[in-house]
Amino acid sequence: MSDDIVSFGRDVLHDEARALDALADSLGAEFEQAIALILGCSGKLIVCGLGKSGHVGRKIAATFASTGTTAVFLHLAEAIHGDLGMAAKGDVALLVSQSGETAELEPVIDHFRRTGIPIIAITGNRRSTLGKAASAALALPHWPEVGPEAVAPTTSTTMTLALGDALAMTVMRQKGFSRTDFGLLHPGGPLGARLKPVSKLMHGGAAMPLIAATASMHDAIVEMSAKRLGVVGVTDAAGALAGIITDGDLRRNIERGLDHRAGDFMTVSPKTIAPDAVVHDALTLFDEHRITAVFVIDRGKPVGVLHIHDCPAAR
Repeated sequence: MSDDIVSFGRDVLHDEARALDALADSLGAEFEQAIALILGCSGKLIVCGLGKSGHVGRKIAATFASTGTTAVFLHLAEAIHGDLGMAAKGDVALLVSQSGETAELEPVIDHFRRTGIPIIAITGNRRSTLGKAASAALALPHWPEVGPEAVAPTTSTTMTLALGDALAMTVMRQKGFSRTDFGLLHPGGPLGARLKPVSKLMHGGAAMPLIAATASMHDAIVEMSAKRLGVVGVTDAAGALAGIITDGDLRRNIERGLDHRAGDFMTVSPKTIAPDAVVHDALTLFDEHRITAVFVIDRGKPVGVLHIHDCPAAR
C-alpha cells in the first residue's frame, strides 16, 4: 500500500469535510426562507438540474419524496422541450446550478415566473441569473474543487447534496414526519420490514394465549401449548394484563408443583408494546431484555402477541 495514495485520498476527504463545515456556518435567513416556501407548498416540489447538478438534484428529489414531501425531478433539457407542462401554480421549484448561468435556465425561470412558482436556488453564484431570480438563494461558499487541476465537480456537488439533505431533514422535522410515516412509504425490503407496524404481524383474537389469574396452572399449560408461542398472558378481572407465564417460568417453578393458580406463577409488570409501534422497536425490546415474545397492549388490555420469529428483519 502506497502511503502517498492513501494520504492523497485522506486529503480529499478532509478538504471536502472542511467545505461542509463552511457551508454549515453560512446558513442563515435564506435557508429559513427556503424551508418556509417548502412547508407552505400546496402542490409539489420540483427539483431541476443539468449534468452533475442534475444527478444530485435527482437524489434530493428522492430524499424529499421519501420523507413526506411530494417531489419530482425535472431535467432542465427536457423541461424546455415540453416537460414544463408538469409545473403548476402551487408548486415550488428548487433549481440547482453551480454557475447559475446555464443556458437552459432562462426559459425555465421565465416559465416559473409566469406561472407564479417561487424559486429556491442552490448555486455557487448569488449574483447569477438564477441567484437574482430566486425567492431564496442558497449560495455555496467559494471553495476550490478537490482533485488534480480542480476541474471535476467534487466539492461543489458534495456541498449541494449535503445542503439538499439539510433542507429535507429540516422539513421532515418541522412536519413531524415519524418513523411510522416513513415505513408506510418504504414497504419493501429490510427497511420496510423493520418499519412495519406491530399490529400487522401480531397474533390477535383467538390466536392470543390468555388465561385468567384465578385459573389453574394445568389450564395455563394447556393454553400455552395450544397457542405455541412459548408464553401465556394472565389477565385480571377487568381483562387487563396482570402478568405473563413463559415456558422458562414453568421450568424454574416445576419443583413447586402445578397445584397453583396462574397468578401464583406469573411474572408481574412484563414488557409490553403498543400496536402502532414498529418492528424495529420490538426487536430492540427483544434484544435488550433477552425475551422472545411480547404482549401488545392497547389501553391496558392485551390485543395481541408478537414473537421474535414473526419479525422478518430478525430472520
